[in-house]
Amino acid sequence: MSKKKAARPAQRQQKKSQASVASLIYAHIHITLCVILSSFRCFMQVRSFLSAIALASATALPVWAVELVMVEQTGCYTCKQWNEEIAPVYPNTEAGQFAPLRREELRHPPEDLTYARRVNYTPTFILIDEGKEIARLEGYPGEDFFWWHLETLLAEKAGFEGATR
Repeated sequence: MSKKKAARPAQRQQKKSQASVASLIYAHIHITLCVILSSFRCFMQVRSFLSAIALASATALPVWAVELVMVEQTGCYTCKQWNEEIAPVYPNTEAGQFAPLRREELRHPPEDLTYARRVNYTPTFILIDEGKEIARLEGYPGEDFFWWHLETLLAEKAGFEGATR
């Protein structure tokens, strides 16, 4: 019996140390969760702030009032020729930056644009300002004439002061 009595205080001591280890683990988990939750709240605030900045900067970006609409159709030989000669360089030119290119299908006219008259030929290049046609070039007569004619239309109708001006 004396061994049992001697074992009880040792068991009590062991239970106390197990309880204090468990309480330390609980405290550590609690602190870790608080830090994670605080970090998440901070992340959400930063994300909201960055979203607000992105929205503000997006609304401050320039809106192109002038665009060049290329009306094309499948199987159009001169459309293919234009795509080989002009399309790769167009976005890098002054005219391309002034009037970005938008492609439309002949048989599916866009609802957000107003053409002055029906498009009958492809390619037809329509200069659009604020959703309405201001000039057009029907057909593609070759690289040299295209650039001269396009820049003339842009200068006369949209105030372009580009490469040949």
